[in-house]
Amino acid sequence: MQLGARWAAGSPPHPSVPSSLHEAIAAQEAAHPDADSWTLTWLEGRPRCQLSVGVIVTIDAAGAVQVIDAPGGAGAFDPNGGPAHDDDDDDDDAWLS
Repeated sequence: MQLGARWAAGSPPHPSVPSSLHEAIAAQEAAHPDADSWTLTWLEGRPRCQLSVGVIVTIDAAGAVQVIDAPGGAGAFDPNGGPAHDDDDDDDDAWLS
């Protein structure tokens, strides 16, 4: 199991972020100067770095660096293309039924 991390945009990437992602991370920070932080998670053993504006920098199964512009912005990411968050808490558990 690998633990995730957070770090401020503009700071050096967290030490557990593979160096192969550093160039893409710097490029996304330059493209999104309004972003404030990164979140590192691990999915199937691969790093996934998400900028607070929603952009994701990751490594695909073949080992290539990928940059994904996530829909929804503000850190939201929904693989189905819709907004990841809403303000309606009434149906948060609807997916369970």
